[in-house]
Amino acid sequence: MGGLTLQPVSLTGIEPEVTRPAPDRVVAGHPVHRTWNLEDRDGLFCGIWESTPGSWRVAYDEWEYIRILSGLSVLHPDGGDPVTLRPGDAWVIRPGFTGVWEVIETTRKDYVVRL
Repeated sequence: MGGLTLQPVSLTGIEPEVTRPAPDRVVAGHPVHRTWNLEDRDGLFCGIWESTPGSWRVAYDEWEYIRILSGLSVLHPDGGDPVTLRPGDAWVIRPGFTGVWEVIETTRKDYVVRL
């Protein structure tokens, strides 16, 4: 389907990478992340990410586009107002963003990261 120039966004046949935030970054809970990487080349990464409830500190050195597919999360920017993320919401997170990512209900997003 499309050869090398067209990639469907599908989880079929892809095993997720299972990770947790570094223990020193966890603020609350025991979040577990699953990531299905669909593309990883030339500083570009994209795929589907999911996390169970919990919160942890984040610090972005890269650009990330996200679109929430399911669940409920809140981004708490350092020095700013919280942003609630619901299904259908799309955001660009720019390098330099720091704060806390809080997952209230297991959240799944698609993402594109550019280093």
